[in-house]
Amino acid sequence: MQPNTKPARGPLNGVDTPNLLATINFVAGQPELAKFQFRAHNQWVEGTHSKSAMLGFYGAGQEQNHARATYADSDHPTVLCGADRGPTPVEWLLHGLASCLMAGVANIAAARGIKLTKVQCAVDGDIDLRGILGISEEVRNGFQNIQVSFEIEGDAPAEKLNQLIEQARARSAVFDVLTNGVPVTVGIKTIQ
Repeated sequence: MQPNTKPARGPLNGVDTPNLLATINFVAGQPELAKFQFRAHNQWVEGTHSKSAMLGFYGAGQEQNHARATYADSDHPTVLCGADRGPTPVEWLLHGLASCLMAGVANIAAARGIKLTKVQCAVDGDIDLRGILGISEEVRNGFQNIQVSFEIEGDAPAEKLNQLIEQARARSAVFDVLTNGVPVTVGIKTIQ
């Protein structure tokens, strides 16, 4: 009688599925490796234009470097007194949510053996500038609401594809931060 063993799952949807599953099992056995700190360093350029650098992070028990440094410009459009040299900070926030959900969909689909053929999402955020501009104390500074809509195709029934989106939402770090909040402290060092 042969032992009941599943064949090893190979990469799927561009996800190194064996490595993903091994990482989940490894971290489950050593929870201290789950502690990560991500960083962005930002510098003002001029006007409303600034540039962030994402160079490294702490994770898996040690300092890590990205394969390559990533730089991201942010600005306001000319209609909002900027020079439009990059997306607004709130657009980067929408990008963060979209890309976090999308990574989750790809990983979860690969882990479940679902081959994806198309996944797209649109993220829209509604904001009332009266809060930011100090015109109204009754209007919040940030988004009043955010809507995410997905289109997804793959080799699974619609119910299973919908479950991918729901699981990605349930496990998204960015969705969690946006919907549950997180303590934020602001330190100041004045240089004279």
